[in-house]
Amino acid sequence: MSPAEFVFLILAGIGGGLTGSIAGLASLVSYPALLATGVPPLTANITNTVSLVLNSVGSVSSSRPELTGQGRRLLPLGIAAVLGGTAGAVLLLATPSAAFARIVPWLIGAASAAILVQRPPRELAVEGAIEHAEHHNRDPRWLPAGVFAISVYGGYFGAAAGVLMLAMFLLTTGEGVPRSNALKNTVLGVANSVAALGYVLFASVAWASALPLAVGLFIGGTLGPRIVRRVPQTALRRAIAAAGLGLAVVLGVQAYR
Repeated sequence: MSPAEFVFLILAGIGGGLTGSIAGLASLVSYPALLATGVPPLTANITNTVSLVLNSVGSVSSSRPELTGQGRRLLPLGIAAVLGGTAGAVLLLATPSAAFARIVPWLIGAASAAILVQRPPRELAVEGAIEHAEHHNRDPRWLPAGVFAISVYGGYFGAAAGVLMLAMFLLTTGEGVPRSNALKNTVLGVANSVAALGYVLFASVAWASALPLAVGLFIGGTLGPRIVRRVPQTALRRAIAAAGLGLAVVLGVQAYR
């Protein structure tokens, strides 16, 4: 790997880490960056998942204020993420990576549209401080099953899995963007970590590319939650939804052409 490619992957990682920790679109940047440096598609997919572990470490470490009070829901959702990430890794190692190509654009488009049209819940953030209040509405019982399904996809391929997860949390938990985003980063990080462990043990990882990409993803992931706290929530929802819809169109064109 040349020095220019090394720097390019760090910068791509920073961009991917920011978009991943804010909107769940890290792979939109990091995966094409690996392809651009000559990594074969399947190896790039595996290497990307391994590198994304550092994005989760950075984003979760910066999201501790938003995660306060969410421990009770994190346990069942974390277990579902472990099982889903494991299943996704097994699927990738046993089946062609194009198996979900035709349905994924529709899922991403639907999730992005839901974020766009949903009436925002009453935000808990006031001037950068989180007011922790008890919600009278409980999470739906099927939420762990939803986390499992998205984690399967996240461990299998992962492009915009964060958009699907964020949309589900926004639509079901009654939380605002900062707390839903922190929950998404944590749960999806668990799924990615489990899948990454399986790839490290049983697949081929391009470590020379994974290292600079992971460094950039960690930096971007650390900065992302701090940006979420400061950006107007309505504008952020619209930006996330627009990015997701754009990605759905791009993936749809690629899948159906």
